[in-house]
Amino acid sequence: MDVSGLVDFAWNTVLINIVPFLFVLTVIVFFHELGHYLVGRWCGIRIETFSVGFGKELAGFTDKHGTRWKLSAIPLGGYVKFLGDSNAASMPDNASLEHLSPEQLEGTFQSKSVWRRAATVAAGPIANFILAIAIFAGVAYFNGRVVADPIIAQVQENSPAQEAGIQAGDKIVSADGNAITYFSDFQRYVASRADVPIALVVDRAGSPVALEVTPRERVQQDAFGNEFKVPVVGIVATNDSSSFRVEHLSLLQSINYGAAQTWFITERTVDFLVGLIRGAQPADQLSGPIGIAHMSGQAASLGFATLLNMAALLSVSIGLLNLMPIPILDGGHLVFYAIEAARGKPVSERVMEVSFRIGFALLIGLMLFASSNDILSRIGGLW
Repeated sequence: MDVSGLVDFAWNTVLINIVPFLFVLTVIVFFHELGHYLVGRWCGIRIETFSVGFGKELAGFTDKHGTRWKLSAIPLGGYVKFLGDSNAASMPDNASLEHLSPEQLEGTFQSKSVWRRAATVAAGPIANFILAIAIFAGVAYFNGRVVADPIIAQVQENSPAQEAGIQAGDKIVSADGNAITYFSDFQRYVASRADVPIALVVDRAGSPVALEVTPRERVQQDAFGNEFKVPVVGIVATNDSSSFRVEHLSLLQSINYGAAQTWFITERTVDFLVGLIRGAQPADQLSGPIGIAHMSGQAASLGFATLLNMAALLSVSIGLLNLMPIPILDGGHLVFYAIEAARGKPVSERVMEVSFRIGFALLIGLMLFASSNDILSRIGGLW
């Protein structure tokens, strides 16, 4: 490959992967930090800095409340810095606190009650879930929702469905007593039930038939060749135009759909994390910035609506990640506030400092591990 070819390759990589990735990450980070900012202001805390990204400031402005809004050079996160903080992790700056007037001290993060500090910290992850609901709802409202009736067109050979006696032409009525309206309803129900028997009722030629099927986990590929494990029963939906259609939703239905999608992703993510801790899920399924950038490019190639849906999915993931009880993350802060509320006094500064160092090391280790997965998967794809 000549120099011009390398330049074209690098430029295409930036346009195809990096730009969509930065768009997705910037939107998610902005709304996360906006949650902290809005609730912090509501609680009477003065915000000194609102930054999207870390490091050197590239552009910014100071608003009438004295908050510096800025875009920074390293676009892999962001932070809100409150008055009285020594850094983006909200460690107290005792030296500067001593020089503040009583009026200024009233506006510091550390001067507020436990519940106000906890509400301010929790607002970031909560904003991520609200953003996900809004995106899913907005896309569904403007584009409609693609649905299919739960009619089985094909049963795969040697599949759990075939073993259970499911036949082509059956219409799924219920799963464990839960009504199935669309084929996707059954897919979602199966998605968290690997090796768990499901009591089915199907409509076969107008008569109800009771069956039991046990999904098995199987490696599948998406349209881009990405591999993932998912529980399946081995059935294919009908593609009959009278069954497979776009359903237009009202605003209220769209919001309900957005909330349902967000809850489903939350459940699946928590199941994966619990499985990861127990050793039931392979750690190579974790993705870092490289993998997310690659997936962002793939999503963007399918259209802006798909990229937005991916942003919603990642927003849920980042919200859950921040709620993990790891010092330096929002969840770690909430643990400290819970301890403070229980014992009537805050955790010592020494304990917090050591805990934040450990949390930072864990976070860096997790990011390096996930990035190594990305690199190995990309190398593996070249052979």
